[in-house]
Amino acid sequence: MGRGAPLGPWLLRAGLLLAICPAAAGGTWMWLGIAAAGGPEKPGCASPPLSRRQQDLCKQKPELVPAIREGARLGLQECRSQFRHERWDCPAAAARRGTPAPVAAAAFGHELSSGTKETAFIYAVTSAGLVHSVTRSCSAGNMTECSCDTSLRHGGSASEGWHWGGCSDDIHYGMAFSRKFLDVPIKNLTGQSGSGLAAMNRHNNEAGRQAVAKLMSVDCRCHGVSGSCAVKTCWKTMPTFEKIGRFLKDKYENSIQISDRLKKKLRRKEKSQRKIPIGKEDLLYVNKSPNYCVEDQKLGIPGTQGRECNRTSEGSDGCNLLCCGRGYNTHVVRHVERCECKFIWCCYVRCRRCETMTDVHTCK
Repeated sequence: MGRGAPLGPWLLRAGLLLAICPAAAGGTWMWLGIAAAGGPEKPGCASPPLSRRQQDLCKQKPELVPAIREGARLGLQECRSQFRHERWDCPAAAARRGTPAPVAAAAFGHELSSGTKETAFIYAVTSAGLVHSVTRSCSAGNMTECSCDTSLRHGGSASEGWHWGGCSDDIHYGMAFSRKFLDVPIKNLTGQSGSGLAAMNRHNNEAGRQAVAKLMSVDCRCHGVSGSCAVKTCWKTMPTFEKIGRFLKDKYENSIQISDRLKKKLRRKEKSQRKIPIGKEDLLYVNKSPNYCVEDQKLGIPGTQGRECNRTSEGSDGCNLLCCGRGYNTHVVRHVERCECKFIWCCYVRCRRCETMTDVHTCK
């Protein structure tokens, strides 16, 4: 969405999505991330993208609004980064880069309600983004009811020469808030059609949170004479969000299809595999992904026509795979830039004007 694009129609579509598809209700908060990344307005607690339950929680904790918005932005940005070379390139996240609002809105609505592997990744990565953002805000001292993890301020191992200190990230608060804010209650849905989608979204929210917890690491600083490291002060810290994104992308590649009708618990769709347990970190999906090769305006799928590809790559960014066998066009792009700059006494810089020609390949 460009900076000059009105946010109102986007919020209206979010409200319609809530009414039409309750299973996607927990996901419409992600629109705050799109607004934060370039919209002219910054929606607050009363904005339509939030459900009534989320609005009430937001009003109770207004100091968390920037962290909520940042969590959504962080998740969508990482989604775009992880899939930038794929046929599906997280088009909803591209809305901030100038995608027309109707196209982006259609894409976003479909991605949240389709129950595909892509839906699973969006829910997981934005849930992780919320945990990451809220926890960072706690550690930075921006909250009144959370700070560093006080449970790790004492103790350690005297025999190994280290003790807890510094400011450990309080991931427990971040995960608890994420559950309260995102997880839609699924009581009374057992056996109903579509109940599997609501349970799937809830599970994938938790998978995103578990990814942050699993990748926590311990950092230490040495103390001693002449850097001898006689004693170490250690603290727990969250990983970079890029690392979380890579972890979730791997889970996406190995995601599990489940039944669309909820029984007592989530079940694999393949009956022969139902004895294999489903892990908390696994990403789950109900429906198979559509064809992302060809534009489908109804589903908000832009297709891959016009996408830039790598002619020599055998991977997902290669012209053969990205263009879905349709072939590609090649055109030459001329770049002009300053080069071989030298400082001349006194006092200016003299540069040459260099030109380079680059072949750019785009899908037919």
